[in-house]
Amino acid sequence: MPLRLGTTAAGLVTGYVTDALFGDPRTGHPVALFGSAAARLEHRLWADSKPRGAAYAALCTFGAVGLGVALQTATRGRPFARFAATAVCTWVVLGGRGLAAEGTEMARLLEAGEVPEARQRLSHLCARDATTLDSAELTRAATESIAENTSDAVVAPLFWGAVAGMPGLLGYRALNTLDAMVGYRSPRHRRFGWASARADDVANLVPSRIGAVLTALCAGGRVRESWRVWRRDGSRHPSPNAGQVEAAFAGALDIRFGGTNSYGGEVESRARLGEGRDPEPVDLRRAVRLSRRVGAAAVALAAVVAR
Repeated sequence: MPLRLGTTAAGLVTGYVTDALFGDPRTGHPVALFGSAAARLEHRLWADSKPRGAAYAALCTFGAVGLGVALQTATRGRPFARFAATAVCTWVVLGGRGLAAEGTEMARLLEAGEVPEARQRLSHLCARDATTLDSAELTRAATESIAENTSDAVVAPLFWGAVAGMPGLLGYRALNTLDAMVGYRSPRHRRFGWASARADDVANLVPSRIGAVLTALCAGGRVRESWRVWRRDGSRHPSPNAGQVEAAFAGALDIRFGGTNSYGGEVESRARLGEGRDPEPVDLRRAVRLSRRVGAAAVALAAVVAR
């Protein structure tokens, strides 16, 4: 256990380091198992109804929170067990190494001109329709996803782990997984997934803004520019949270996000974030490095906040 840290703080740091070194568990990933169980439950409960969708979201999320509460209760008065359980939970809910690996691989494919392969690979980062995207649009989509998922996959889980321990870690990851599964505005999920999407928005309100602040602080010589672009452009995104970190990244990297995107056949035009040039594959690599710095700052902050 890292010295001079409380059990929860030590568990968060150890879980973060484990993810950074080894990435996701190779088999039987608990998040994948949760997703499979949630998919089966959706098959049983689905109806074109917001109340049914809310019940589905509550059952899935409270199940994950309940597991966290059980672990928290079982390890009360047992510091090493609390530390170990927190470390394992942190490891399985974080996605920092995987995010960096996907961004790096996308950059390699785009630099090599392997556009068809990059179109297929983009699905590992986001749900954007990639069939007709060219190299420039693929680069933008991947770089935006690195920025957004730095908050979703690293900053937010650490925040909830710091303030709510294992129930916070597991509950947040459950909500974020549900949002990815049913939160998109497809005809099937427009009403059924509404509660999952809104709950995920609420869970990310504070972490996304912390992520934007940390991004600015980690921006090297562009701290002021990152902060200014975030404050000016963060609310221009249709999501109340994604635009926060995306705008901060755009300012930090001196690039520009936004444009026309397609999700599930629905096309939307997003406002521009930032004032630099359009991102290039080298900027995708820079975004990966910035994401890692933000993750390190986030775990340091979480260790200070956690008991």
